[in-house]
Amino acid sequence: MRIAIVGATGLVGTKMMQVLLERHFPITELIPVASDKSAGGKIHFAGKDYILITVAKAVEQKPAIVLFSAGSGPSLEFAPQFVANGSWVIDNSSAWRMNEKVPLIVPEINADAIGSIPEIIANPNCSTIQMVMALNPLHKKFGIKRIVVSTYQSVSGTGIKAIRQMDDERGGKVAENPAYPHHIDMNVLPHIDVFLENGFTKEEIKMVNETRKIMRAPSMQVNSTCVRVPVSAGHSESVNVEFEQPFELHEIYSILRNTSGVIVQDDIKNNVYPMPLNCADKDEVFVGRIRRDESIANGLNLWIVADNLRKGAATNAVQIAQYLLERGLVKS
Repeated sequence: MRIAIVGATGLVGTKMMQVLLERHFPITELIPVASDKSAGGKIHFAGKDYILITVAKAVEQKPAIVLFSAGSGPSLEFAPQFVANGSWVIDNSSAWRMNEKVPLIVPEINADAIGSIPEIIANPNCSTIQMVMALNPLHKKFGIKRIVVSTYQSVSGTGIKAIRQMDDERGGKVAENPAYPHHIDMNVLPHIDVFLENGFTKEEIKMVNETRKIMRAPSMQVNSTCVRVPVSAGHSESVNVEFEQPFELHEIYSILRNTSGVIVQDDIKNNVYPMPLNCADKDEVFVGRIRRDESIANGLNLWIVADNLRKGAATNAVQIAQYLLERGLVKS
């Protein structure tokens, strides 16, 4: 199968190639795509060297599946061109997520929203993916009335430029061409993406709208505050949920422990709880600090952690590609 990766040299693109190899995805030819500036360079994959090409040339090669991780601009311009040539497009940017005609997919939750002919499929925001992975099975049982989430997001969510900024600052250097408007090492920035007129950031509104779309709950109340922290990889979230129905804590534990892709780490007597350091390069979503919110009826607190480059981006995209293969929508 011919697979194109648009943004092959970036953090997520590199991780996509790693996950494809790990999952033994049947690739007959890799089509690595980079910017016009980087085209002509080489990339190593599965024992072979491949020449980086431009996205326009990749469209002409008609790959079966295109994994897009190059930002909204290239996606808006070229994703429809790939589809017109018969390719499935799995896009990791925010370009198509809230388009009514484009499915926004977390395979464990709503893969059935994928159509039967090549189309654009949107990969959700990293912070949204890990939250809905834990909350959707609980929503199906008890009905979620309201979510309040505060995120603690690593710098890798911004890209290699942000990692270099933090590393430079940590080494006592002045960062050249910094990714953030302020120092990030030894600091916390309550600012992810641009601010909107209502005072929220785009990242915060993404979590609201994407959660409703994925969980098919358009009236669900969601309030989000997104924060950047000086951690290399792994996003953490403090999530408060108000359910429609009463619950017992043992039911919450049982549901989460029996949810594919979710691991419960909750043993406070032995200081066991999810941490980004321990979730690095893992595909699962880790949940702990499970406890009642005693200030309201049917309230629950959760601490949710995942590797934002894996399940939050690359792994989720590859899982979508695997779904297409398993359902016979593409041929190996």
